[in-house]
Formats: sequence, structure tokens, C-alpha cells
Amino acid sequence: MSNPRAFPPEADAELSAPAPSPALIAVERAISDLRRGGMVVLRDAERRAAIVAQAAEMTTAEGLRTLQKLTGSQPTVAVTRNRVAALRPSAAAASVQSLIPPTGSDVAWLRRFVDPTFRGGGEPDAGEGFERLSAIPEREGGLAHTAVRLAKYARLLPAALFARASAPEVERIAGWSRDMGLILVESAHVLAFPALRARRLTRAAEAEVPLADAEKARLVAFRPLDGGEEHVAIVVGEPDFSRPAPVRLHSQCLTGDLLGSLRCDCGEQLRGAIRILAAEGGGVLVYLAQEGRDIGLVNKLRAYELQDLGVDTVDANEQLGFEADERVYAPAAEILRQLGVRAVRLLTNNPDKMAQLAAAGVEVTGRIAHVFPPNRHNERYLRAKADRAGHLF
Repeated sequence: MSNPRAFPPEADAELSAPAPSPALIAVERAISDLRRGGMVVLRDAERRAAIVAQAAEMTTAEGLRTLQKLTGSQPTVAVTRNRVAALRPSAAAASVQSLIPPTGSDVAWLRRFVDPTFRGGGEPDAGEGFERLSAIPEREGGLAHTAVRLAKYARLLPAALFARASAPEVERIAGWSRDMGLILVESAHVLAFPALRARRLTRAAEAEVPLADAEKARLVAFRPLDGGEEHVAIVVGEPDFSRPAPVRLHSQCLTGDLLGSLRCDCGEQLRGAIRILAAEGGGVLVYLAQEGRDIGLVNKLRAYELQDLGVDTVDANEQLGFEADERVYAPAAEILRQLGVRAVRLLTNNPDKMAQLAAAGVEVTGRIAHVFPPNRHNERYLRAKADRAGHLF
């Protein structure tokens, strides 16, 4: 590519893109409301059902009272099977399960239930009763499942407090939610949100930025038309996109990339990849806004706290209720498509990256091993990634 500005015509999608999608704007607003501790209304139009939901970790005593008052229903907490399994053995296979808090449960009880690092309300004891609660499997794609997904998108713990709307309220839910000042979101739009947002990424800005390890580099910023997180492609040198290009997909890591944390190898992977791309004569590093394997900075620090107590990186994520790795690579595939990259040689140790990128339509012709020596702080972490997450070293 002789001219770093010579991206294909489809990269100028922002000029001809359709107007922002009302559905995606509603989901973005719901995410923002949950992060502020607000409530949202989720509706399943097909099943004629609706709930009022709030992120469990943001619930207050007033929020508990308001939720019950708005719906007249008993609030229920929805968590993932990983969180249930961390509290007690569970035979339920459903990815999301709901539990009714015991009578008299307060906000501190709820926080201890959903957050293993919470210390503000005292330590759980035998009287907590977590192990005696009955877990109700929730339907995949149902409203409880959707509420948990929305909390994840908000980078909060994957747990939601919700109450079901009565039949009359469901019939007039649009007007009811408007009167209550609550955003109404369709569950189908929440579930489709990641893929739809990835498809609406557009190149927003670009500039030459000489780097310490690659003086010829260009940063291209992408953001979805409907708002949300921005990603950056670092185009190093003069990549030839007519052949499989060397590409690194790198997930944002504040502690490793910026602060030089020794708990992970992210900073070494980032700078090492840029050096390799420069030595190859050119390539692309896609820097994705997926902190902590896409659980967010706060939850990553919570996982670190659990690791300090002796669990490994996989178990820490799962005790918080997440999967071991929450990342999806549809945004990376769309960014590569807009840059004109059709086939890649991927710098990675993670087979899942290769599989997801291929499934998203990018040909992966090979892997470039991307390994760095461990140190005494990250040796256990790297071993867990290999033994538990299938990373190649």
C-alpha cells in the first residue's frame, strides 16, 4: 500500500451511512442508565412480557422499594450459572438463573450475593443462606437473560435485579415507561446489539503518529455511528493487502499497556507486535476497547483481588459471574474489512481469536507465534492461560 490514506471506498461509510438506528440508540441509552444506577424497561413483544430491571451492583435501598412499587411484584435477582456455581453446587444448565432473595434481605445482602469482593456490609456467614436458595433456570434469550446481558454491556457485574410487569402494564408498557421516565428497550435489540454495532463502525479520524518501535505508523480511529466505544487500527509501514497481511488483535489493557504491569504480558505483546509488524515491512494492529477480556477495568481489578486470594485468572472471572473470556471479534473483522484486509497471518497464541476471525469472514492463513518470557509475577497467569484457556506457547 503505497499511500497510507488509500483505503478502499467502503471505508468512507460515514458519508453514506443510514441515519442512526433508534433501536441501537435505545440500547446505548439503557446501558448509560444502568451505569448511573437507573432502571430500564425490557420488553419481549413476541411473548407479550416485560420487566423493570436495574444492575444489581448499583441497587440502593430506595431502588429496591421503587422497583417493587412500580411493578407490584417481588424483585428477583438474575445471575449467571458461573456465579451460582461459585456460591453453591448447581445442576441447572441454563446460562442465567434467577433467585428470590429471602424476606428482609437488604442491599448489603444483594451486593454480597453478586460480588465476591464486596466488603462494605460485612462478611457473609452461615446465616446468609445462599446455599439454600432455589435457582430457577431462565430461558435463553428471555428477559432475565437479556437484563444480565445488558449489565455486561454496561461493564458492570453480570447480575440484574428485576421485577415482572403485570399483564395490564405490558399492554400499555410504552406509555407506562414514558410516564415513569424509563427507557423502553426490546429484548431482541439487546441480544443483537454487539453484531449490529460492529457493522455500523465507521472510520472517524486518522493521523500519522510515529511510534518508538515503528516510526512509520498511522492511527485510524473507528467508532459506531450510534455511539459507544471506539477502537483504533495502527497501520505500520507499507502493508501489502493483496497478500495475507501480518495482523495483531490486541485488547486494551490499561495496567499492562500504559502502566507496565508485571501481572500480565499485555504490554510486551503490544510493543512486541509493533516491532514485528515493522520488521515485516508493514501490517496492522487492531487495538480493541475490550479491557480485561471485555469485562471492563473495574471488574478486572476485582478479578485481581480474587487472584490475590489464590484463585487463577479463569476461576476469578467465573466467580464474578463472567465467562473465562467475554471477547468477540466482530468489530475487529469489520475494521479489517474497511481497511481492505481480506486475509491475515495472525500474531496470537489464542486459537479462539483465529476461529472467531475466520467465522466473521476474514481468511486466516496462518499464525505467527507471539510469546514472551514470563516473570515471577505473571508466571502463574500465563500457565493458567495455557492449561485452562487453551492458549499456545
